[in-house]
Amino acid sequence: MCAGHPPASIVLTCTEPTIHSLTPEGPLSRFAFIKAVLGPIMRLMFPTRVEGAENIPGTGPVILAGNHLTFIDSMILPIVCDRQVCFIGKDEYVTGKSLKGRLMAWFFTGVGMIPVDRDGANGGVAALMTGRRILEEGRIFGIYPEGTRSPDGRLYRGRTGIARLTLMTGAPVVPFAMIGTDKLQPGGSGMPRPGRVTVRFGEPMEFSRYDGMGRDRYVLRAVTDSVMAEVMRLSGQEYVDMYATKAKAA
Repeated sequence: MCAGHPPASIVLTCTEPTIHSLTPEGPLSRFAFIKAVLGPIMRLMFPTRVEGAENIPGTGPVILAGNHLTFIDSMILPIVCDRQVCFIGKDEYVTGKSLKGRLMAWFFTGVGMIPVDRDGANGGVAALMTGRRILEEGRIFGIYPEGTRSPDGRLYRGRTGIARLTLMTGAPVVPFAMIGTDKLQPGGSGMPRPGRVTVRFGEPMEFSRYDGMGRDRYVLRAVTDSVMAEVMRLSGQEYVDMYATKAKAA
């Protein structure tokens, strides 16, 4: 998919979470190996049309922000990117002891997933600080602003972590839309069936006009809503002005 590699304020003086080492970008990295070996298989199973790949900067920090329909979104996104996309994932994805669990850990850590306990007391801060570290290293950070998979295929309200990250680091936000993955893996569980997928990238968004206003909750909401409006335009989804977690709990 690429061209080339949550309250009003959070105090960032807390103890920084343990950051797992990232797979380096390069011709001999595990990321390159996974793309070379599994990429063709993935493309055969999920023929993917990629639109707007030229909108992804080839170098420097970038935030990819998009919708989240099902589990395989996080498998397709890194495979179709030339640059490695680092993203936060549940630590349970890398702690399995079975053969399946070990294979999942090998794949996800290889393509750029960084396991974080997001359910803990400091889960939101850990995710935010991890994203900031990645961006300050000049890399790509992928994020689903909804915070969880959509329960019904609609697009839900974004959480303001995306706004905090772009205002803290100055990294541009490139919105993207996953289209069709929910049809291949309904409900987000079970083995996905083969089928076509579209990944659509929008133009980079920058928010330098809000420099120094990263603690203003109205600014954070405005930035987040701007990003989600672009994701909605790209995906064609119906928008719901409530958090997906609340919809799931209803």
